Amino acid sequence: MGANLQMAAGSSDETQWRGALRIALSALYASAGLLHLAAPHGFELIVPKALPWPHAIVIGTGFCELAGALGLCIPALRKAAGVALALYAICVFPANIVHAFNNVAVPGLPSSWWYHAPRLALQPVLVWAALYASGALSWPFSRSPRKPVART
Repeated sequence: MGANLQMAAGSSDETQWRGALRIALSALYASAGLLHLAAPHGFELIVPKALPWPHAIVIGTGFCELAGALGLCIPALRKAAGVALALYAICVFPANIVHAFNNVAVPGLPSSWWYHAPRLALQPVLVWAALYASGALSWPFSRSPRKPVART
């Protein structure tokens, strides 16, 4: 493995990487949260039909995104925010599936698989990024090397 993948937990490089990722995620989730609150109709279209009250769900998710974005910026709340955003990314995955597979037209968003395939494929990366940026997870950068087993 390359030296950049063998960073020790808490190293300067890792701290900078986590900080940059935290800023990026905070900006992403704050923007998404504001969009959910300002223009909920487009998001309501992709809420799975089995769920009641799509408007309330979209508004609630907007507030969750804003709270998570803010929480990532506050050291005392950072890990909890990271775990919450990771769970959030898992919970909204069904809406992404509805959007992709049911050909739901959402104003302002592309409807091609050039958009949907990367979005679906990158959802686990968002889960990891929230956990890593918050410090709730260190993998894969701080894997400790295996200690040799003493033979007698």
